[in-house]
Amino acid sequence: MIRLAIAEDHQSLIDGIKLLLEYEDGISIIGTANDGEALLDIVEKKQPNVVLTDIRMPKMDGIEVTKQIKKKYPKINVLAFTMFEQIEAIQQMINVGASGYILKNSSLKEVHNAILTVAEGETYFDANINTNILNSESSNKTKGILTKRQIEILELISQGKTSREISELLFIGIHTVDTHRKNMVRILGLQGKGELMRYALEKKYRF
Repeated sequence: MIRLAIAEDHQSLIDGIKLLLEYEDGISIIGTANDGEALLDIVEKKQPNVVLTDIRMPKMDGIEVTKQIKKKYPKINVLAFTMFEQIEAIQQMINVGASGYILKNSSLKEVHNAILTVAEGETYFDANINTNILNSESSNKTKGILTKRQIEILELISQGKTSREISELLFIGIHTVDTHRKNMVRILGLQGKGELMRYALEKKYRF
């Protein structure tokens, strides 16, 4: 069961997410907050698995609250939920330990998908974010380090499987597969999808 805490200064947006997840058996919303201090209080008292947080909030912004959460509770996965597409904001959230970054103009379905992805310990970046231009500091920190799920996908790529076939085999969404592909290209310092296939074949990833 995913125990989710949400921080967002627009209550209407919180209400929309709650309606989306109301009938999801695998997700329980254990608390909501309209500012960073209230979110930190929820985290300390209720210990969620995943935190969905805005960046710009009253009292304590999402960057600072994420920093404090990851320092005290490193196993909690934080997903940034914001209007900011600026690389600086994305970089700051990554640097303090966020597992993902999704824009508020995304569909509620994508928000749901992002929550499920980071709950598994994976990273998730909105499809509209160009992660290739994140600065070299972030790239150097993560280069060459793939998650278990990414290695599974890379093994299937080496077998010539399409994103649709991979999604069916691993029981995940096609968009999730494509997001993993994009993240692997960034993590491995490659130039594109073709490079990812070549890398998979050269490394001889096989089941």
